[in-house]
Amino acid sequence: MKQNQSGSKAYLFSIVLVAVIGGLLFGYDTAVISGAEKGLQAFFIGSKDFIYTDFYHGLTCSSALIGCIIGSAFSGLCATRLGRKRSLILAGIFFFLSALGSYDPEFLFFEPHKPTFGLMIAFNFYRIIGGLGVGLASAICPMYIAEVAPSNIRGTLISWNQFAIIFGQLVVYMVNFVILGSHTNPIIEVVNGIGTVASGSDPWTISTGWRYMFLSNAVPAGIFSLLICLVPETPRYLAMTGRDLKALHVLERINGISKASEILEEIKKTVTIKTEKMFTYGVLVIFVGIMLSVFQQAVGINAVLYYAPRIFTDMHMGNPMMQTVIMGIINISFTVVAILTVEKWGRKPLLITGSLGMAVGAAGVAISFGSSPIMTMVSIMFYSAAFMMSWGPICWVLIAEIFPNTIRGKAIAIAVAFQWIFNWIVSSTFVPMFNMSVGGNANFGHVFTYSVYGIVCIIAAFFVWKLVPETKGKTLEDMNKLWKKN
Repeated sequence: MKQNQSGSKAYLFSIVLVAVIGGLLFGYDTAVISGAEKGLQAFFIGSKDFIYTDFYHGLTCSSALIGCIIGSAFSGLCATRLGRKRSLILAGIFFFLSALGSYDPEFLFFEPHKPTFGLMIAFNFYRIIGGLGVGLASAICPMYIAEVAPSNIRGTLISWNQFAIIFGQLVVYMVNFVILGSHTNPIIEVVNGIGTVASGSDPWTISTGWRYMFLSNAVPAGIFSLLICLVPETPRYLAMTGRDLKALHVLERINGISKASEILEEIKKTVTIKTEKMFTYGVLVIFVGIMLSVFQQAVGINAVLYYAPRIFTDMHMGNPMMQTVIMGIINISFTVVAILTVEKWGRKPLLITGSLGMAVGAAGVAISFGSSPIMTMVSIMFYSAAFMMSWGPICWVLIAEIFPNTIRGKAIAIAVAFQWIFNWIVSSTFVPMFNMSVGGNANFGHVFTYSVYGIVCIIAAFFVWKLVPETKGKTLEDMNKLWKKN
């Protein structure tokens, strides 16, 4: 009876744990390309029916982002029509199918191990399917956690989703490292955008290694798809769809009997109208949500995460895959800092501090690249750590909680779609910017790229200071009062 009166933290943490596996899959699926892309490039370079240029390789490496944009754009519709739980089940199915298809894109329609233009299209199709899963999970996992979590620990629990994303990236860095083993990535020599595989490159890596990297994603995808079937639908979605008794049951298990009735009444006050127009609460709330997403990507973090092995290779400092793993460990550690401080310091102080820290790190890279490899590496690690203790988790916390109940699904979908659009813009422009050469200065692109990212970080700090409200300690129902037009 005591558990019923106070609620069960074990029950809450168990369903949140299942939800954050979706975050792990998000990180795993987006980062798996970092270890596989060189073997994949070498494989398609061997095609006889078309020339696999840098342009095609860029599209192939970023094709999952197309699915991310589509999946996130439709996440609001899915969350509203299917519910939060069934949308996450759908995401898990997408992850699983993508892992199998990316491992064996020849299945049924193509000759095994023979690279062709059609096979490249098929591979990208499977990567886009995975992107659909990432897009859905990226929007709905934090939404799910926000809608089941008590307000006093909501920020901490949503931050665990970012921890899972970074942990997924670290896991896949290590899995790729283990899969590669004693084998080596092929050496690609590019002239005028056309690549050739250097003689002596490891044939196993070209034909098989990258396939195992993509296949490894099927394990967490399968586990997530099964476990998500066991968690409840969120009480706020249940109340919005008229299932008050079921909503009350979930709230009782999480918050206790006496508190559950009070919370349900607050929820019902804000969902008496099940759907409201997007701008019912003004333009500012939508603008803030979108710009939080834009700045999280425009600071350039995913250019570092996706191309980390290439960056470390250019610095000529040991094994780039091992350095990437080290960076992943640092990222995990500083995400924990955010988890431990988000409910103490608040959202705004962390975002502003992180923005300024990232600006310092980006400036360090711009100043030292090409002259001091050690300072460059330290600056990259510092930049990444500052992101992980701030914009990494806190952006997701704010996006999940700042929107009022009746527009949350649609508003999060728009905000997260912008996030993936700018993810694609940053990822696709990084290599051309990074490789720019002016007046024979090969390091110009490195300096220019990180100078741009540093300036964006400063602008982001000013944006948070002026426009982003502090939501620490507020309930989701308080968001109606916060944004309601007078």
